[in-house]
Amino acid sequence: MPEKILVVDDDLNICEILEFNLKNDGFEVEVAYSAEEALKKLSDNYALILLDVMMSGMSGYKMAEKLRAEDNQIPILFLTAKDTENDMLTGFSVGGDDYISKPFSIKEVIARVKAIIKRGNHQSRKYRKNQKIEFENLVINLETKELILNEKIITLTKTEFEMFVLFAENPERIFSRENIIDRVWKETPYVTERTVDVHITRLRKKLGDYASLIINRPGYGYKFHYHS
Repeated sequence: MPEKILVVDDDLNICEILEFNLKNDGFEVEVAYSAEEALKKLSDNYALILLDVMMSGMSGYKMAEKLRAEDNQIPILFLTAKDTENDMLTGFSVGGDDYISKPFSIKEVIARVKAIIKRGNHQSRKYRKNQKIEFENLVINLETKELILNEKIITLTKTEFEMFVLFAENPERIFSRENIIDRVWKETPYVTERTVDVHITRLRKKLGDYASLIINRPGYGYKFHYHS
């Protein structure tokens, strides 16, 4: 069954180009011309959202924030005419999984889409082998993709969850930023070390009193240190 993608952009020409090429590559595609329309169409059947940032009405960033606040973790690939580092980091900070600047190469868009979806499918197969990682009051449910601390569910994005699993599966091992990119963003090009830092900051913020589970070793990288 083909993977289903929701394209959200208020530029009709871009929507037409993306829809045509993605369908040619075997994807099922739905189009929405605003964030408001996209929110009405959205369901759990979508494998990915291709989301424009600058639209009339609700922006792509606001839509992403709304989805993540509602615990909707469908992967988001931002499309935007903005291409500064701050814009990219904003996209990641609101829960985006990847970011591509306009004008873009269709081949690059399709490569990014496939990389994100493949990463998700690979993780799903892996999770079925071993369902939980446990450290006393910390439980990572690999089947439901949930992190539970003191019986409270901590909502993580797909990328945050994969990063936390990487750390928890290898306690006390130091991962350089390059190591983390290779493991978590393996098939996604153009991810910078700064992107890793942004995700770590967001992850620690969500962990609250347990932020010290992830320790920074200056000059080396990050590691997971569980203290009961």
